[in-house]
Amino acid sequence: MPGIIVFSEDGALVQQLLTPALELKKSLNQPVTALTTNETAANTLATLGADLVVLLKAANSTTEALAPEIAEFCAREQASVVLIGGTLRGKHVAAQVAARLEAGMTTDAKALKIVGDKLECTRILYAGLAVCEEELSLPAVATIPARTFLAPASTGTSSKIETLEVKPDARITVSSTTSIGTEGVDITAAHKLVCVGRGFRAKDDLKLAEDLAAALKDAELACTRGIAEDEHWLPLERYIGISGQTVKPELYVAAGLSGQVQHMVGCRESKVIVAINNDERAPIFEAADYGIVGDLYTVLPLLTAALKN
Repeated sequence: MPGIIVFSEDGALVQQLLTPALELKKSLNQPVTALTTNETAANTLATLGADLVVLLKAANSTTEALAPEIAEFCAREQASVVLIGGTLRGKHVAAQVAARLEAGMTTDAKALKIVGDKLECTRILYAGLAVCEEELSLPAVATIPARTFLAPASTGTSSKIETLEVKPDARITVSSTTSIGTEGVDITAAHKLVCVGRGFRAKDDLKLAEDLAAALKDAELACTRGIAEDEHWLPLERYIGISGQTVKPELYVAAGLSGQVQHMVGCRESKVIVAINNDERAPIFEAADYGIVGDLYTVLPLLTAALKN
């Protein structure tokens, strides 16, 4: 029986993929199968509405080993829609799966729906300057970026979990792995962010933003590209923008940044955006829910004091 299949090697992302998959299930009336290489994620997925969870057991989960197995599984199950997490590895897997299935593919889909007998995908182009709608005949493959959807709530029941052995690719040998060093926290998981831009004249002045973040409670500090790459005042993993991090916090305070499109593509989906800038014509005010026109050196201390009181 045809079905909807989701896959990501990222345990959190594969759970998020279930949300659009379960919506497509309503239109196609087809079961949802979740594939993962993460055993912990498999147990969680079984409680989130997937009809079947398949744990891919692999000695080393290289793309060359995973892609053929996933493609073969999708072909065997007559997959109509395959949703894959838009990580670097995920996009590589998705391309190979689409080629093996001779299926159409789209990347970085933000919304999906069934229109007639096609999958309609909405995606953002040119750093947010345009919205593109694509129609794919079934079967179709789409990659979805992290945090595009929230994971569904637990159903209170548990579905079946099966195990599928992934044969290693004899051409590939992994001799060693090295973790990428990071500084600080994962800002993509933060519920509140205070983002700083070139309106700050010196590194020591960032304490104004740090104090505001502390007063907001559980807020983290983020920055624009210039602060991270040019000034080196904050580590790169705190940089938000088209080639940096993409975030979706409940509250996003933008202090001293203009709000150019290259930056806004990384934070446009924040629930509430508060802008602080002394230039009333700054683009950030077009995206902001609340705006304060004023000198950040005056405004930030006042906001911090008000929050403390």
